[in-house]
Amino acid sequence: MKLWSGVVTEHLQACRDFYVRLFQCRVLFDSDWFVLLELGGGELGFLAPQQEAQAAAFQRPLRDGRGLWVTIDVDDADAEYRRLQALGVPIEVAIRDEAWGDRHFVILDPAGIAVDVVQHG
Repeated sequence: MKLWSGVVTEHLQACRDFYVRLFQCRVLFDSDWFVLLELGGGELGFLAPQQEAQAAAFQRPLRDGRGLWVTIDVDDADAEYRRLQALGVPIEVAIRDEAWGDRHFVILDPAGIAVDVVQHG
């Protein structure tokens, strides 16, 4: 078995470009209706809304990204923070340490999904 996630979004190509440019995700499939990305063995798909071939449950796009997040595990959160700042990526939550030992910060992808960049403690 394998678990992976997908997001229905109108920002399909922008999301692809975001994850490829910022995190060097590998593109496994790329079309005008679906994009599948891979990073470190994990996969994330983006599906264009209102595809006639899809069941109704897969036709409505995510709105504003609330209630959904993606985590990118990194070896050095401070280095990633500096790298993304230098690229001009807006930081949603500044880098910080958590009581459970993680060090992390948050950015938003083009679909409004929170991307939690985490160094586990």
